[in-house]
Amino acid sequence: MRINCSASVLRLVVSLALVVALVAASETSAQRSAVDTYAITNARIVVGAGPVIERGTVVIRNGLIASIGPNVAVPADARVSDGTGLTVYPGFIDSNTTFAIPTPTPASTSGAASANPFAAFLGPRTPPSAVSPNSTQPPGLQPEILAADIIRPGGEQIEAARSAGITAALTAPRGQIFPGQSAFINLAGDTPQQMIVRSPVALHVGFAPLGTGGYPGSLMGVFASIRQMLFDAGRYREANAIYERNPRGVRRPEQDKSLAALLPVLARQMPIVMQAETEREINRALDLAQEFNLRAVIAGGTEAWKVASRLREMKVPVLLSLNFPRRTTAQMAEAETETLRTLRERAEAPKTAARLLAAGVTFAFQSGAMTNLNDYLANATKAIENGLARDEGVRALTIRPAEILGVADRLGTIETGKIANLTVTRGDIFTRDRRITHVFIDGRPVDLKPATTPSPAGATATTIGGTWALSVSTDVPEQAEVSITLTLEQQGERVSGSIQGPLGSNPIANASLGAGGEIRFTVPVTIAGQTNEATFNGTVAGNAMRGTVQIVGRTPGSFTGTRPQ
Repeated sequence: MRINCSASVLRLVVSLALVVALVAASETSAQRSAVDTYAITNARIVVGAGPVIERGTVVIRNGLIASIGPNVAVPADARVSDGTGLTVYPGFIDSNTTFAIPTPTPASTSGAASANPFAAFLGPRTPPSAVSPNSTQPPGLQPEILAADIIRPGGEQIEAARSAGITAALTAPRGQIFPGQSAFINLAGDTPQQMIVRSPVALHVGFAPLGTGGYPGSLMGVFASIRQMLFDAGRYREANAIYERNPRGVRRPEQDKSLAALLPVLARQMPIVMQAETEREINRALDLAQEFNLRAVIAGGTEAWKVASRLREMKVPVLLSLNFPRRTTAQMAEAETETLRTLRERAEAPKTAARLLAAGVTFAFQSGAMTNLNDYLANATKAIENGLARDEGVRALTIRPAEILGVADRLGTIETGKIANLTVTRGDIFTRDRRITHVFIDGRPVDLKPATTPSPAGATATTIGGTWALSVSTDVPEQAEVSITLTLEQQGERVSGSIQGPLGSNPIANASLGAGGEIRFTVPVTIAGQTNEATFNGTVAGNAMRGTVQIVGRTPGSFTGTRPQ
C-alpha cells in the first residue's frame, strides 16, 4: 500500500512539474511573441510590388512581414503604432558601401610625400587594403578577402545611414585593385552573424594604382595585373581539373587561394563590381568584362549615360552614385572660379538616372562614399527634379538594388514572408520637407539620432575671422601630428584666408560657411610633383574648430583648432 501511495505521489509531482514547465514555456513564448510582433496602422504604404495602399496596416512577426493590406486584423499581442500621416516604404538599400568595414592601418609614408607639410594627414595615395594571411599576392590584389570576416557592428556611419532611411547595404572590403568580396548586411545587430543577409555577393575591382610605391603603380600596370591574374586563374582551374580527374602520376598543383577566389567570377557564378566613373573607365571595364566573359556591374557611373547603349546591349547594371559634385565656391571676389568640367559634372550628374532609364539600363542608387548622408535623399530628389519618375526613384532605392544583388526574394518590397525592413517617413521622400521618423530592421524598430534643424536662410551667427592654431592628426606613425596656422577673414557668409605650414603659406579656396557653423575650404598641396586639393570640412563652435581633411583617394585625417581670445 505504501509503495502504491509513493508511486501516486511521484506521478503527481512529475505531472505538476510538467504543468509548471509548460506554463513557464508558454509565458516565455508569449513574451517573446509580444516583443516580436508589431503593427503599423492607418498608414500610407508604398508596397513596391503593386499599387500604393493609401490607408492600411503592416503586421510584423518574428522579423518578417506577416500581413499587409487595407483591412488587416491586428493581432492581440502586437505592439501597435498609429501611422496616421505617415508613409511606409520598403527599407532603403545602399548598393555599394564600406559600412561596418574598419579601415586597415596604412603603411608609413616616405620619400617625396613625407617632405610635404601636408603629407602627414594625406596618408598613402589610396586607402590601405585589408591583408589576407598566407596569400601569394600583395595587399590590394587579394580577392579572397571576405567582408563577412571583418565586419564590425555599430558605429556612427551606420547610425547616420539609418537616420537617412537606409536599412541594408552591400558592403565591401576597403582597398584598391582586388579588395575582396562583399557581403549584403542589415544595418542592425550586435554581431556580424546577426547582420549578414548574404555572403559573399560579388567580387570587387578598382582601377586605382597601388599607393605603396610598388607595382602596379600606373593605370596601364593595373589593367595588366588584372588581366594576368584572370589568365592565371583560368590556368589554375584547368590544372586542378586535370589533377582531380586522375591524380595518380600527376604532380599536384600548388594551392593558391587568391586565384581560387577568382574561379566563381570566371564561371559567371559571381558578379564582379567594377568601380568606374568616366566614359573611358567604363569602356575599359566593359572591354575587360567582354574579354573574360564576366558578369559585370558598374559602380559609380558618373558618365554611364554616355555609354548607355553599350551597357544595355551587354545587360550590365549600374550602381549609380548619388555623391553629386557640390557647389562650394563662395560668392566673393577672392574665390577661384570653378572649372568648366566641374560645372558640367554638377549640371549633368542629377540627369544620369533619367537618361539611363530612358536607354533601358538597369540601375540602383548608392551613396557613393558621401561624407554627409543627409545628401542621400536630397540628391535622389534632384534626380526626380531632373526627369526621373517618382516610382522609379523608389525602385532605385529598394527593389532594384535587391534584384541586382540577388536578395529580391527576401528584401526590396513589402510582401508577406519577406524580411521586415521598413523606412517610415512623414512626407513624401522626394519632397524637401520629408522626415524619416523611424526604421524597422529585421522586424524591430531602431532608434534614430535626432536630425539637426537648420537655421533659417541667411541667419549666419557664426564668426570665424582671426588666427586659428590647427593641429592635424593622422595615424601615420612618423608624423602623428602637424601644427598649422589658419588665418581667416569673414564678411557674412564669405570667407577668405591662408594657411601656414612648415614649408610655407598657401591661400585657401572654395571657402564656405554654413548657418550652423559648418566650414569648408580647400588648400592646394603638392606631393611627388603632383598638385591636388586638400578639402577641410569642419564645424566651428565659439573659439573651437574640429573636423576632417580629405584628398580624393587618400586616407582622411582629422583636425582640431583653437582661436586665442
